[in-house]
Amino acid sequence: MTYFELPEDIDSRQYAEKLNSLMDNWENETVEFKEAKSSYDTDKIGRYFSALSNEANLKQLQCGWLVFGVSEDNEKHLVGTHYKEGDRTLLEKFKGEISKGVTGNASFDDIIELPLVAEGKTFRVLMFRIPAAATGIPTEWKGRAYGRSGDMTVPLPQDKIDRIRTQERDDWSRQVISDSDVSCLDQDAINIAREKYKKKLREEVSGNEVDQLSDEELLSKMALIKNGKLTNAALLLLGKPECTNLFAASPKIMWRLYDSRNDVKDYAIFDIPFINVIDKVLGKVRILNYQYMPNMKTLFPETVPQYDSWLLRELLNNCIAHSNYRLGGRIYLNEFEDKITITNPGSFIPKSIDAVLEPGFSPPFYRNQLLADAMVKFDMIDTASMGISRVFRIQRDRYFPLPDYNLKTNQVDVAIYGKILNETYMHILFNRPDLEFRAVFLMDQLQKGNKLPKEAIDYLRKNKLIEGKGKNLFFASGVARDMEKEAQYIKNKGFNDKYYKDFIIKYLKEFGKAQKRDLRNLLWDKLPDILSDSQKEMKIQTLLRSLKNEGIIRRDSENRQSANWVLS
Repeated sequence: MTYFELPEDIDSRQYAEKLNSLMDNWENETVEFKEAKSSYDTDKIGRYFSALSNEANLKQLQCGWLVFGVSEDNEKHLVGTHYKEGDRTLLEKFKGEISKGVTGNASFDDIIELPLVAEGKTFRVLMFRIPAAATGIPTEWKGRAYGRSGDMTVPLPQDKIDRIRTQERDDWSRQVISDSDVSCLDQDAINIAREKYKKKLREEVSGNEVDQLSDEELLSKMALIKNGKLTNAALLLLGKPECTNLFAASPKIMWRLYDSRNDVKDYAIFDIPFINVIDKVLGKVRILNYQYMPNMKTLFPETVPQYDSWLLRELLNNCIAHSNYRLGGRIYLNEFEDKITITNPGSFIPKSIDAVLEPGFSPPFYRNQLLADAMVKFDMIDTASMGISRVFRIQRDRYFPLPDYNLKTNQVDVAIYGKILNETYMHILFNRPDLEFRAVFLMDQLQKGNKLPKEAIDYLRKNKLIEGKGKNLFFASGVARDMEKEAQYIKNKGFNDKYYKDFIIKYLKEFGKAQKRDLRNLLWDKLPDILSDSQKEMKIQTLLRSLKNEGIIRRDSENRQSANWVLS
């Protein structure tokens, strides 16, 4: 049954369909509806958060739902809510308010605000997405754990507390699928895996030895097949698309393209096998060329792809390796005009990005150990846990903003920027390639408008990288003055003759011919400021004569008044 009109916008429609499904099944241990027409007690919301989170964990769901703006009786209709209506920041601040009372400072995965039409009227509905409790740790609100008895919120019974606390980190990827065999695998995917395996281990295993193994023998040797049955890892990497029904929740990757108004312009969904899905996903991404001037020593801009393809490939493969597939959900690659965001379900095991960037970092464990091992053997992910560090280094070496990781929800969300945000930041990185990574990281936070702790500000100030006070911090004027001096030095000194000759040649290639006045207009402002007008005229004449003597250009007529310069 449909309780309201479904929106045309893809994102809104996705959540609206979810709400319609929730209303169909109505309230249970992981779903609660409230009218909340104007306001609602924060303490009660906190208790709902704890209860729905714990019950979602026990039912092996990704999340629970608290919904405002829906009737609390069995009539199942929209009533609308004005709870924290207006500025979106009210809901964002509320996330922080809730996190103060929740175990581990957890908060809502998302708060979805939906304007829905029913019977000709528009109703505002809020959907609070509550993450499932972490493995082995009950979610508490102000020191107490809550649960559900049917649709009632109650203190979490001791048996449920024990069930959560005794949970073990079993490897989902190693689990065997009883109704499976080799016929569920895609032959092309197996061939790719075989070649990748041979290439990865070419120094340890001869190609002939691998070729002599049957498909089942090879995959059994890698523990991807056990007694003829497939593991989840085998089906995920090598399975036929039509066999996704063998999973409890079908893994998928979704690419979405957003326009300048952040509306979805295009999208595509990709199924298993995941061993070659990255090429298909990246085939959708528009990697345009981007021009910028990292220094003042040339008038030619640097031209680079907006995104490094290795970087995107590494992040997507990391999503495949480390997603929590028990939670369902999809891996998303969202393409915006100036950045790409990549999201996968499941918490970030190292807990903070700072730990990963430390030299010698090793993860405490892998969520999908067998899957990660197989992906290393198939040369899909970094074997030394250095992939993320390299991602940061690539952006730093391009003088681009560093990646942004959002780890506050039960998913990992990383944003990769495809443009320069602050030119002074860019010039500092170019002029000081030996700058400590800590300084680069903190400067990146500053250019994005993020608040820095006092010790970070003191560190940047000590290194003469910032000035200002309080909220009015900015990159040091001394750096800016150095760049201005460098620019003025270039204007006074000028460039070598090859630079000007290349400009002339490029112009003639572009337009075919040019009279002397055209080339004069082309070069005049680029010649050193310390030259007089007559000296500039002489310099241009000397450059043309030199190119002519080298046989690179010639006049197309004996009449010097009307002749054009052309390439020989």
